[in-house]
Amino acid sequence: MKIVFLDVKTIGEDIDLSYFDALGEVIKYPFSTQEEALERTKDADVIVLNKVEINERSIGNAEHLKLVCVTATGTNNLDKEYLAKRGIAWRNVAGYSTESVAQHTFALLFYLLEKMRYYDDYVKNEKYIGDVTFTHFANVFHELAGMTWGIVGLGNIGRRVADIAKCFGCNVIYYSTSGRNSNPDYERVDFEELLSKSDIVSVHAPLDENTRGLFDKAAFEQMKETAIFINVGRGPIVVEQDLVDALNEGKIAAAGLDVLSVEPMSEQNPLRAIKDSNKLIITPHIAWASVEARTRLMKIISEQIKEFFGL
Repeated sequence: MKIVFLDVKTIGEDIDLSYFDALGEVIKYPFSTQEEALERTKDADVIVLNKVEINERSIGNAEHLKLVCVTATGTNNLDKEYLAKRGIAWRNVAGYSTESVAQHTFALLFYLLEKMRYYDDYVKNEKYIGDVTFTHFANVFHELAGMTWGIVGLGNIGRRVADIAKCFGCNVIYYSTSGRNSNPDYERVDFEELLSKSDIVSVHAPLDENTRGLFDKAAFEQMKETAIFINVGRGPIVVEQDLVDALNEGKIAAAGLDVLSVEPMSEQNPLRAIKDSNKLIITPHIAWASVEARTRLMKIISEQIKEFFGL
């Protein structure tokens, strides 16, 4: 069996993948264009990829290909009709990053809620040296307990965030973007009610026809001026120019983002204009990427290959 990794750098170079060698011949490429993939997959039985577009253009010469493994949950980059026509199976991985993304959600929140950038700068700029009192009160913050946390998308990650938020004393409400999700542990509300009631709004939903552009000017105008907005779902769920306007005009207090409409960040992204880290923090799509989550992900991929070939 020949296993070809098309963009192995997208899962990091610090993860041990040596156990794949026991499954057959393994070839790893750091990145691949569709044109390069066309040549690189021609003798492959299995391909492992993250972001490469899989269609006739990229695997049209892969006569031996039997299985496509995506090192992610989303499969928008797969031409499933073409794969079905060729009789090629595909697998993705869900649930591997729940703890990691939930943890990062709270990292973004506390950075903004407790004004961490301000207070760290205050000390690093040596303003605390010889201060008149041992506590500096200039930038107030509030307790999380008693706040209303609105969750958009109560899947595995959304539920984990809800459970943790509840431990902090939050009143948790949620909006189901599909309309099909019902969880008796938390109050389900419509989108407008979630926006108007929530002190914190976090997005954990997939990108689909129900969520694309969901957070636009109208949505931000319905939120509290003191609200903190967090998106660890998908970038295009947010109209980024509308978020910039909402932050600049004080429609909401702050935002924490781990995802953007174009990744890596585009030079044209309007969020570049906001340099105030007390108002906006952006991390480069790392919420899923703890060492444990990435290790778990690749172990699942190897088990999928074993199961498919009966190894």
